[in-house]
Amino acid sequence: MVYLAEFLGTAILILLGGGVVAGVSLARSKALNGGWIVVTFGWGMAVAMAVYVVGAISGGHINPAVTIGLASIGEFPWSQVPGYIAAQMAGAFVGACLVFLAYYAHWKPTEDPEAKLGVFSTAPGVRNPIANLTTEIIGTAMLLLGILGIGENAGAVSAGDADLSALFAMGFSPLIVGLLILAIGLSLGGPTGYAINPARDLGPRIAHALLPIPGKGSSDWGYAWIPVVGPIIGGVIGAFIWKLTNFGA
Repeated sequence: MVYLAEFLGTAILILLGGGVVAGVSLARSKALNGGWIVVTFGWGMAVAMAVYVVGAISGGHINPAVTIGLASIGEFPWSQVPGYIAAQMAGAFVGACLVFLAYYAHWKPTEDPEAKLGVFSTAPGVRNPIANLTTEIIGTAMLLLGILGIGENAGAVSAGDADLSALFAMGFSPLIVGLLILAIGLSLGGPTGYAINPARDLGPRIAHALLPIPGKGSSDWGYAWIPVVGPIIGGVIGAFIWKLTNFGA
């Protein structure tokens, strides 16, 4: 059940997140040229909605960097890591296919192949592997610090204030995680498009390579390792910073 939840949650993440990119990028879309704030807000709400749907079942990781980061500090069993990651990758692929179908009529009139690829995966503004990798590491470290902090504060409120605890029980934590994604996107998303999630980038990139998208061009496999390796490193670093500073004690 937890693996199915991670599959569904990651599919929702990509459907809504990739969908907002398609909306602002593809020709004849009503949201064309909506801009970066629309994209980052859309991704933040995509994360929040995905966690609302599956968080109570699987914890709503929807991100291999979160799964590995939590496992690295003993907050999640390593035995479940492979299953979670497989489910997340599969969900991301399916979510990307749903975006393709939702915007089916818009691929052909869109002339720019980079705009089409951008619906599925990230690309750097300035192609510099070391700088790009560093950006993804920093962004994902902040993601794990934020997630662990949100969880710790929710627990503290539950223990200390019945009224506020009820508010958290009604579902504030997933929304705050969405705001964390928005904050990271607005502040750190400019250099690479802030993948901060290996499944978010690799699953849809595979979909881009396989789907019959008119005039789609290259899937940019030379860059593909950065939004996979960077978030994993960053997730572990962020989790260990949290653990070593005893914030969660």
